[in-house]
Amino acid sequence: MKIEFIDLKSRYKIERQEILKTLDKVLKKGHLVLTNELEEFEQKICQYTKQSYCLGLNSGTDALMMSLWALGIGKGDEVITSPTSFIATVGAITHVGAKPVFVDVKEDFNINEDKIIKKINKRTKAIMPVHWTGRVCNMDKIKSIAKKYNLKIIEDAAQAMGSYYKNVHAGSFSDVAAFSTHPLKNLNALGDGGFITTNSKKIFNKIKLFRNHGMKKRDYVESYGVNSRLDVINAEVLKIRLKKLKSINDQRRLNADIYRKSLNNNRFIKIPEDKENEINSYVMLLSQAEKRDKLQKYLSSNKIQSLVYYGTPLHKHYASKIKGLHKNKLPISENLAKKVLALPHHQNLTSKQIKIVCQEINKFYKNS
Repeated sequence: MKIEFIDLKSRYKIERQEILKTLDKVLKKGHLVLTNELEEFEQKICQYTKQSYCLGLNSGTDALMMSLWALGIGKGDEVITSPTSFIATVGAITHVGAKPVFVDVKEDFNINEDKIIKKINKRTKAIMPVHWTGRVCNMDKIKSIAKKYNLKIIEDAAQAMGSYYKNVHAGSFSDVAAFSTHPLKNLNALGDGGFITTNSKKIFNKIKLFRNHGMKKRDYVESYGVNSRLDVINAEVLKIRLKKLKSINDQRRLNADIYRKSLNNNRFIKIPEDKENEINSYVMLLSQAEKRDKLQKYLSSNKIQSLVYYGTPLHKHYASKIKGLHKNKLPISENLAKKVLALPHHQNLTSKQIKIVCQEINKFYKNS
């Protein structure tokens, strides 16, 4: 039995008729960009997250960049963020001309809020916490710091759709939040996609203008913008999948519990526990595994897919070296990266399959 890391094919098999019907409806209308269907999707996101405004964009990366731009962050400014994330986090900061300043993470992969203040100086303009794998950061403490030092907050909530902290949806603790609908996300499009949420009408209006070339009217450009519009086909598909998001996330949490119970007595592999006051969407199920590379090779030989997610902290990439960001000493993130292994984890995974994965993991450590 092959156990896949993420199984998009089985999801399409389940949804095929519904998606094909939606595609047919959209294509028959012949209008694919900035139509009422996109606005309907944006309104549904507002209702789900309890935010005032939402704008569909073509990626989570653009959502981060436009959020920074809308807050006036640029050359000479510094943005505090986490070294444990996808490269888009730091890429967005550098693309607007600002400098990323890394604060090490805790054992749960999220930024260590107790170390933020030491990195604040007169050039610091914002904090960009990353809700890694769907686990929301300690936003009470981060909000308190931001208020004290008059800093903006941009939540990198790319992986946190359907995640909650103290019963408040991720993305609700900041000036603006960026989400992704990449195919690997729980709320996923048929390709790239993303959106922002905010309670600020000013930020909303800026990004709304910027995502459509800066055009207020077809023949009137107020400022130079970009083309970053979520297309109508994906907006319609996301509307379908949004209805199923809670059940998807609930199943992923149940799956995570099965993993924990099945690996509970294995001291060589660790999965972070759920915390009080959080509801994790579990976009990924990350483990800390001894002999990580050998374990991954062993699992692969038994037709079990896994993924090193990610083996290089952001400050250790070559691109960071060029920018002079590699000199940071961030021991926790570096150590986590050496051991991190994402295990198969999606809503269509059966308990039987999870137990097979865990049996093989336990067998590997027993015999190694």
